[in-house]
Amino acid sequence: MMKRIIVYILSVTLVSCVSVGRRPSIAKSSESGTGTVVAGKPARPTPIAVGSSVIEYSGFKVSYNASRKIPDWVLYELTASQTDGPYSRKGKDFQPDPGLSLPQANDGDYRRSGWSRGHMAPAADFKWSDRAMTETFYYTNICPQNSTLNQKYWNTLEKKVRKCAMEFGKVWVVTGPVVGGNVYGTIGAGKVVVPDALFKAMLAQVGGRWVSIGFIMANNDDVQTMKSSAVSVNEIELQTGQDLFDFLPDDIEEQVESQLDYKFWKIY
Repeated sequence: MMKRIIVYILSVTLVSCVSVGRRPSIAKSSESGTGTVVAGKPARPTPIAVGSSVIEYSGFKVSYNASRKIPDWVLYELTASQTDGPYSRKGKDFQPDPGLSLPQANDGDYRRSGWSRGHMAPAADFKWSDRAMTETFYYTNICPQNSTLNQKYWNTLEKKVRKCAMEFGKVWVVTGPVVGGNVYGTIGAGKVVVPDALFKAMLAQVGGRWVSIGFIMANNDDVQTMKSSAVSVNEIELQTGQDLFDFLPDDIEEQVESQLDYKFWKIY
């Protein structure tokens, strides 16, 4: 079944995970930057690369860059109850999104490339839905990632996100590549772009207070701790050109995204 074209609006309602069983949909990027009015309130779309498309899956959203064959960013909400569930990775394979007609990476691009297939929305955050977890294995959610980083330091960061969701009840998560100077080039016949680094940002609302933190990890096998890689969300925006968490009210967005509170996030 063809996915229907929708107008993409990044708002609080779009950040929330959609119900299981909803068909994915795609919104083409706009170069105009024009906001869309919903219920009388303007919403500012997050800037995405020209030629990218926003894909709505069962539990997360992807700004997919068909020219790079990797996502610009992946966005989802993780609640405490979603940190565990009955579903596992068993029997799930990496594959192109079968409902998407845009160019995508495939197994051949990664084979013997020396790079692992790194989930941006990790499978372990979607144990609550077999379908949502299956969709995390689509190449629209994957970036070439250093194997040591993937298995060690990035994995530690992913576990930290789940711990924060359990502690605070809910976190919003945005993850993606920092292409930078593209020092590692591309892999495969499909010329899949290898990022220089990878980022992850978290946002929580605790006691009426919005708090955020970001992380940037170099895409290599250097030792990288959460504290050494922690940055403000503003720093991620500076390095990627993305506008993260723009659903926050204008009067507090800049304040929240400039934070780097190690103590609040228990990063020592």
